[in-house]
Amino acid sequence: MSELLEQINGPNDIKEIAPKEYRQLAHEIRRFLVQKISRTGGHLASNLGVVELTMALHLCCNLPEDKIVWDVGHQCYIHKLLTGRKEGFDTLRQYHGMSGFPKRAESDCDVMDTGHSSTSISAALGFVKARDICKENHKVFAVIGDGALSGGMAYEALNNAARLKSNLIIVLNDNQMSISKNVGGMSSYLGKIRTNTNYTGLKEDVEKILQKLPLLGNALTVKIRGLKDLIKRALIPGMLFEDMGLTYIGPIDGHDIKRMVMAFQSAAKLNKAVIVHVITQKGRGYLPAQKDPSAFHGVAPFYVKDGTERQKEEKVVTYTDIFSRKMVEEARENPAITAVSAAMPLGTGLSLFAKEFPKRFFDVGIAEEHAVTFAAGMAAGGLRPVVAVYSTFLQRAYDQMIHDVCLNKLPVTFAIDRAGLVGSDGETHQGIFDLAFLMQMPNLMVMAPKNVWEMEEMLHFAMQQNTPAAIRYPRGKAYEGLERNREPIVSGKGEWIVKGKEVALLAIGSMVETAMEVREFLKREGFAVSVVNARFAKPLDEEMLWEIARTHSVIVTLEEGIQRGGFGEAVAAWYQNGSFFSEQSARTGFTDGKNVTVCIVALPDQFIEHGSVKELKKKYHLDAESIAERIRNCKDQKGKNERA
Repeated sequence: MSELLEQINGPNDIKEIAPKEYRQLAHEIRRFLVQKISRTGGHLASNLGVVELTMALHLCCNLPEDKIVWDVGHQCYIHKLLTGRKEGFDTLRQYHGMSGFPKRAESDCDVMDTGHSSTSISAALGFVKARDICKENHKVFAVIGDGALSGGMAYEALNNAARLKSNLIIVLNDNQMSISKNVGGMSSYLGKIRTNTNYTGLKEDVEKILQKLPLLGNALTVKIRGLKDLIKRALIPGMLFEDMGLTYIGPIDGHDIKRMVMAFQSAAKLNKAVIVHVITQKGRGYLPAQKDPSAFHGVAPFYVKDGTERQKEEKVVTYTDIFSRKMVEEARENPAITAVSAAMPLGTGLSLFAKEFPKRFFDVGIAEEHAVTFAAGMAAGGLRPVVAVYSTFLQRAYDQMIHDVCLNKLPVTFAIDRAGLVGSDGETHQGIFDLAFLMQMPNLMVMAPKNVWEMEEMLHFAMQQNTPAAIRYPRGKAYEGLERNREPIVSGKGEWIVKGKEVALLAIGSMVETAMEVREFLKREGFAVSVVNARFAKPLDEEMLWEIARTHSVIVTLEEGIQRGGFGEAVAAWYQNGSFFSEQSARTGFTDGKNVTVCIVALPDQFIEHGSVKELKKKYHLDAESIAERIRNCKDQKGKNERA
């Protein structure tokens, strides 16, 4: 353990470190982070960039009384280190280990569980109001990145912050990046501030000269400070923040602890909202991360010497890869196809599309709400937009999907990546809610591919429809099995994969592969299990559901999402409604769906912690062995009920 870090074992211990040793402490922190993250993986570049910034915040705070609200939160590792959680880094982002994001359950110094962007100013405003109403007197800091300022929620919060009559310190961490390079007007605006030193230099030079004048110096200094707004408007274009009513301090070197501490202390004296603009370098102190901060934003375990991965996994084909290639193929054939990304062209596989069709590709920044309504406008204008987004981030555009896309029946295709369990990022990033909320939306077709071929076909199919369509697919290797099953995609129709009797496994998307594994388990025990690929969560294939019920007494639905409001509950509700069978009852003798036992395999109604996907599936009984055991129990119970 490094010498200075050994002295930090709890909140506020950094204040016992002498100022002359801050640089050495920053060096030790960076070395510690690189060593630990090289073994566990995690968010590296963003944390290396905020070492001095976090140190300055902690020097100005009395924790946990003062509040630091982190936007997104993946840059909180130094904060965790300075609040006494060194030992936790050995289990960072691992099952039952320390989270890679702020967690209130871990420490009183973590004031909000976070993981999504553009939220910190809103939350901090809430803390300010709570402080004032409760007549308390602590400081509140909101830390937000320049990339997060492309999110509309940040502007809504700034608009309200301008009316404050008490102190709030908004720290704008400007590293010119979110995950990828920032885009849009705010990025351009901040770039002008970064490069314009005229105002800061002139202000300091004038004040130094005036202070030297005998008798009149101080008085003139006070007077000329009253002209600061005119100076700012003349020398820095726009002065957006000041014009909104916010006090602006900066830009400040985000690696100069002394200057940041002075700025934070000055800001804390004002009874209003203050923006302190600091310039940081993402990946600072570790050369591979400095050279390629995007690649080192979130990393797997790596060798410290050169940044290469420790266990170079065999290159596999992912659903993202398939989507990436198929989008380009479709766009070559159809000039109306456009693509929209919310600051994640690389992660969603749209970089290839952007390279070949730059005028038809739109990165709107961290602004999912805008992305969806923007796509709706393009669709209404005659284009065929595809919005590629991670499942967890699509949650942010729920209203826009309903109101602007589905209500208008516009042909927008949603390519929903990272659907289902994603692993180490934990509760805020698990893509487990999309099936449930998508199924509530009228006019929306919801699909999930079972394998490589079906992913391609579903994307092509969606492009031919005149209604909204959503395709959800998981992270990681795409299933290459069942290649012989290539029935054409037909709207609202599933497919039989294996026909058996008694028990039918009705799976959707990634769970078709699991269903085949379950079938093998049960086959050894003499069960003749059917496997059905639902393909569509909405609309349900009612004809197939009726056909399954004719020959099976137990139907097991399998989905990688929450049970409440999901695919399985929709199937169970359909079977419970006997009216659906009235047309068939006369000739089949099947009169009531209640004769069918529906066993739903899904995730519980709760947030799912971090851990590997394999570990989480085992814990929540979504692995093949657990499902097979559940089917045995379900069938045994049905037999007992029938004999009773």
